[in-house]
Amino acid sequence: MTSALIPLAPGCEELEAVTIIDLLRRADFDVLAAGLVEGPITASRRTVLVPDVLLVDMIDQDFDLIALPGGMPGAQHLTESRVLERMLRRQTEREGWIGAICAAPRVLAARGLLAGRRVTSFPGALDEFEDGSFEAVDEPVVVDGHIVTSRGPGTAMDFTLTLIECCAGTACRADVEGALQRP
Repeated sequence: MTSALIPLAPGCEELEAVTIIDLLRRADFDVLAAGLVEGPITASRRTVLVPDVLLVDMIDQDFDLIALPGGMPGAQHLTESRVLERMLRRQTEREGWIGAICAAPRVLAARGLLAGRRVTSFPGALDEFEDGSFEAVDEPVVVDGHIVTSRGPGTAMDFTLTLIECCAGTACRADVEGALQRP
């Protein structure tokens, strides 16, 4: 079974977080929503999310996928997390999948994990990190190596379906997407 970790920070974008968690579970991934802080997480639009575990308790566990929802100030909280930094560096070293949507690609940019890659994000989210080390493009979803990035809440379903395809194959994606009755 494919394992996935979804870090949840106060102020995260709930549409992205819930879409990622829901669709990965529909794909039969073993999904853990991990709170940066103890207790329920209040998202950017005041939706309250209840994590399965604390992120710090997962620090030594490996996952097939770590997928970061965006939103502000959620992405900034993720950027400041030393626990998440350690996990993302290990994920990169072992070439495990990493997904980042909306403002969350800034978490990767701040740690130098986007060097040499094509990426996308919410408009302006990567501006302060543009130093020529990566190529920012205006596309809904971008896959470069083991990193998948996406634009924002409106692309959350396509982003997550792409994560499913990358981790579990086109047949799994087709099964999940077919049941959604997308046009």
